[in-house]
Amino acid sequence: MNLRELVDAWRRILIIVTKPTKDEYLAILKITLLGLIIIGIVSFIIRVVFYTFLFPYPG
Repeated sequence: MNLRELVDAWRRILIIVTKPTKDEYLAILKITLLGLIIIGIVSFIIRVVFYTFLFPYPG
């Protein structure tokens, strides 16, 4: 793929794409935040289990 074909491909993409509506943006935002929350909760649970059972505090 030479430079001319690459520029033509980019031009076609830019003609097709549209700015997301407010509803689409909010849906993407909600899904992203939900994913971050789920990953955070899972990592917190793994950390608590790891430190509780594998390395308990020797006090």
